[in-house]
Amino acid sequence: MTLQERINAFAALGKKLSSLPDYEIDELAFRAENNNNWFTPDQVKLALQGLVQLLDEEALNNWMAKYQVKDQPEPKTVGVMMAGNIPAVGFHDLMAVLLTGHIAHVKLSSTDQVLLKWLVKELIELAPYFEDKVFFEDMLKGKDAYIATGSDNSARYFEYYFGKFPSIIRKNRTSIAVLDGSESALDYKELAKDIFQYFGLGCRNVSKVYLKSESQIKDFLTAIEGYHFVLSHHKYLNNYDYNKSIYLVNGDVHLDNGFLLCKPSEELVSPVAVLYYEVYEEVEQLMEKIKEKEDKIQCIVSRGGWYPSSFEFGEAQRPSVEDYADHVDTVAFLQDLS
Repeated sequence: MTLQERINAFAALGKKLSSLPDYEIDELAFRAENNNNWFTPDQVKLALQGLVQLLDEEALNNWMAKYQVKDQPEPKTVGVMMAGNIPAVGFHDLMAVLLTGHIAHVKLSSTDQVLLKWLVKELIELAPYFEDKVFFEDMLKGKDAYIATGSDNSARYFEYYFGKFPSIIRKNRTSIAVLDGSESALDYKELAKDIFQYFGLGCRNVSKVYLKSESQIKDFLTAIEGYHFVLSHHKYLNNYDYNKSIYLVNGDVHLDNGFLLCKPSEELVSPVAVLYYEVYEEVEQLMEKIKEKEDKIQCIVSRGGWYPSSFEFGEAQRPSVEDYADHVDTVAFLQDLS
């Protein structure tokens, strides 16, 4: 199968996802939620919409045109250790392995056992060539290379076992927002998408905002009242109640609009149902501070994308096919294995 044929297969998968009947989406969402309560039907549908964007035929062709991927490479076995924080989060790694002509040996997270298997099944129906190119396994031993995604703690384990092989090992990351003081209520509502989509569990979710004045955080909390529905999810509610009780008992300074806690902090990663914030004075000083922490930041959002290399509000969870996790070029890594 040539590279173009592999690209066409994934593009066909994207077209199939875009035309799935509602009953099939509902059934898939039910199964995914049954495996992981965080994966609500709305979140599963959001993830599928993201995959449709990722699998755009023109985008795939433009992406692969930037590399020297062979039509018939010498295939290597690539162990892919996937995370499970948001639905089908490991799909991009799987696609990169298969497009570059390698064989994927996948260890799924226990919290995302449904969607990836379903996507592979659909891909194989469209292109039977991939049937002996994807294997789901509980142990990833003896592979030629590895891509492993996890926490800072699990990364040490990955380094120990996989570090002597060609590998990409990812650690904890989060995303931030930079406000310049001119944001409107509409801007705040768009920013709320970056905070609440997938209940804030993704590395592309905003967990920290930098703002010009503390009054902005109050305006933000007022503007996003429409997101009160997140409390209907029992796990989110449990996190909100727990963190609120901790802050009250400890006398920690925080703001509360009834479903989101906002706490001043220099830390980047906030707990579920909590948003950290920090006031800055000069943009130049802020840029220096952010640069010092760039190895912990996946993406940045700002109004209209004014901050350098940032996404617009509301776009954090809509990465293009060329937005690599941890900013490490997965395709270049895989291409060099051949």
